[in-house]
Amino acid sequence: MINYSKDSDNIVTLTLDNPNRSANLINIAFGEKFREVLAQLQADTDIRGIIITSAKDTFMAGADIDELFAESDAQSFFDRGQELKAGFRYLETQGKPVVAAMNGTALGGGFELCLAAHRRIAIDNPKTQIGLPEVTLGLLPGGGGVVRMVRLIGLQPSLPFLTEGKKVSPKEALSNGLIHELATDKDDLLAKAKAYILENKTAKQPWDQDGYKMPGGTPLTPKVAQMLPIAPAMLAKKTYNNYPAPLAIMAVAIEGAVVDFETATRIESRYFAKLATGNVAKNMINVFWKQLNGLNAGGSRPKIEQKYSFKKVGVIGAGMMGSGIAYACAMSGLEVVLKDVSQEGADKGKAYSENLLKKRVSKGKSTKEKADEILNRIKATADANDLAGCDLIIEAVFENRELKAKVTAEAEAVMDATGVFASNTSTLPITGLAEKSSRPKQFVGLHFFSPADKMPLVEIIIGKETSDETLARAFDFVKQIKKTPIVVNDSRGFYTSRVFATYVLEGIALLEEGNHPRAIEAAGLKAGMPVGPLALTDEVSLSLFAHIRTQTNLDLAAEGKAIPQHAAYRVVDKMLEMGREGKAKGAGFYEYPKESGAKKFLWPGLAEQFPNTIDLTEQEMIERMLFIQCIETVRCFDENVLMSVPDANIGSIFGWGFAPFKGGTLQYINDYGVAKFVARAKELHAKYGERFAVPASLEQRAAEGKEY
Repeated sequence: MINYSKDSDNIVTLTLDNPNRSANLINIAFGEKFREVLAQLQADTDIRGIIITSAKDTFMAGADIDELFAESDAQSFFDRGQELKAGFRYLETQGKPVVAAMNGTALGGGFELCLAAHRRIAIDNPKTQIGLPEVTLGLLPGGGGVVRMVRLIGLQPSLPFLTEGKKVSPKEALSNGLIHELATDKDDLLAKAKAYILENKTAKQPWDQDGYKMPGGTPLTPKVAQMLPIAPAMLAKKTYNNYPAPLAIMAVAIEGAVVDFETATRIESRYFAKLATGNVAKNMINVFWKQLNGLNAGGSRPKIEQKYSFKKVGVIGAGMMGSGIAYACAMSGLEVVLKDVSQEGADKGKAYSENLLKKRVSKGKSTKEKADEILNRIKATADANDLAGCDLIIEAVFENRELKAKVTAEAEAVMDATGVFASNTSTLPITGLAEKSSRPKQFVGLHFFSPADKMPLVEIIIGKETSDETLARAFDFVKQIKKTPIVVNDSRGFYTSRVFATYVLEGIALLEEGNHPRAIEAAGLKAGMPVGPLALTDEVSLSLFAHIRTQTNLDLAAEGKAIPQHAAYRVVDKMLEMGREGKAKGAGFYEYPKESGAKKFLWPGLAEQFPNTIDLTEQEMIERMLFIQCIETVRCFDENVLMSVPDANIGSIFGWGFAPFKGGTLQYINDYGVAKFVARAKELHAKYGERFAVPASLEQRAAEGKEY
């Protein structure tokens, strides 16, 4: 776990090497070995200095979350944190120079170990990540990270790294004062580490030296003190107080900066223990650690041993969606054919990638040569024959059955005979679209989210005829372009579009009932959604909602099924009659001023068209908007659209931004309490109608005391 070696210069090298994992982690086994090594260092009276490095490609990934959260007792979390910090504190106070020779990524507890060293040297590899991302799991750095970061670079500069979990490359870490030096390779790294020790017989951390002053001043410094009341308010505005970790981090940073080091670390441990035993951290760890890792490891992939890799991808439709898909593919090393009805349209689609690549170069994230290489992978064309040889084709054309049927036939005539054809439809059932395919077993749905170059999720939809091999290949493609796949069965709207629609429709229904539009938008944001329901409707466009409803109604009528009614559509129809189609048209629920820099604002005409006649409590509105999504998710499970809990939770957060602090739609039910959720849903059903009816499966789960 930690190999101890001493050279002829009496320099001890501690090499981290977890034999059972691909990365070094802080866990019980590490703690036991770390105590042994510290005892060995204390017993060895002839040490010139200490180098800490790793035998793996990375330095250390941080804490073993699975093991850590098998514990649920606050006192245990506090004691573990204090014990780890005591070891780190010994390293930095024993008098001899300690160098962290960072041969790769150092995150969380791994970087906290580095912060306890007197010198930090990292190999200059842009793929290496350095930082303290604990906040992304609802936690704070519990190994002295907050206390040391504030003392190292100052209160204000440390906050982005602590409250946002900002991760940086070695070059960026150097410029931000997190490390001292760069090395070219491992030999150079160890040579520089040794040179530092030979040049320095003793070493002390800056904060342990006489006359130390905190960079930028302490909270008692007048300039800093003036800013402190503003910071929590800005944080509350950003998080709506849904995330306790950033506020706890700020409290530790400020409180710890006005006391001695040991007291500061105890403060940090107390806040850590409180967060670690709270619901938000448990929700976020469950979804972003356990479930996300399981999905990315192939949890929803068919058990087919062969892993597939694609070389040439065709994208039909060079609008914003198709252009974003083309960019994501090219960035992952794939050859791309971007086809549109005209060369001009295809060229415009390629220009989307060109502009994104120019931004990367201007920000120093890429070179012009690398950007040119990526751009040259995209062939813009209006000729279907250029799709020849593609082993995957994705159509991203308008939501129209006839158009999709036409491009399917066009592509299948020239593409690789064993290739996969995928539709990027967001609502039309895949089985119906596959009826126009000459090889429905190789037909699948790949639902990207806009903008496709940024959004991390792809919803894979299995049609009735889709083969397991096609599903496995689609899964592997999504992983190949570095996105997260969820797998669902075919249905109208699938999972994400179907449940997402319930959020915006509920928001619009609240408007129709007479609630104030600003109160509705505020409730949506406080519920944890990224955008209010009315603003989101404008983004998607009211005309698209109307188009989807029309197509759905036609399909249901053809199938002899009842056409559902929703109060929200009375509002949509009225808005469209007034020519207010959404953001793209410059007018929807909001006004979109054309002046540069002018911000959107709610259309004043809403007050006249939909008068404010009632005022529901904010909590009532929040619960309506969240409950409707969760109930619809349960229905998706009952209808076998969803097949796993991780697909539901990850899909809801990554797909349309369901409150991350709640851990996803099904975890929200667990967090609320299944029995309590059922009781509250029945109240909503009685007040607002059938859409809140509790599924029988959920009632049974509540009766049996089971969670999802």
